[in-house]
Amino acid sequence: MARVRLFAVAREAAGTANDTIAGDTISDVLQAAVAKYGTHFGEVLSSCKVWLNGEEASGTTRVSDDDEVAVLPPVSGGC
Repeated sequence: MARVRLFAVAREAAGTANDTIAGDTISDVLQAAVAKYGTHFGEVLSSCKVWLNGEEASGTTRVSDDDEVAVLPPVSGGC
């Protein structure tokens, strides 16, 4: 099971900042997260970047038990 870290609005939609979710690929993990957290989380997820162990990852990227999947919503701000 991959460690999943959720930030900002993704964390709010899921109701948690951390979880462990089973899946063989990034897509599997994210589909399981949507099933667990609901459609609002899925809507939020559609605008997020997903990173695996600190590097941007695609849906087909393989995931192991030692991996960390981070869900990062877009941010705004600055001057």
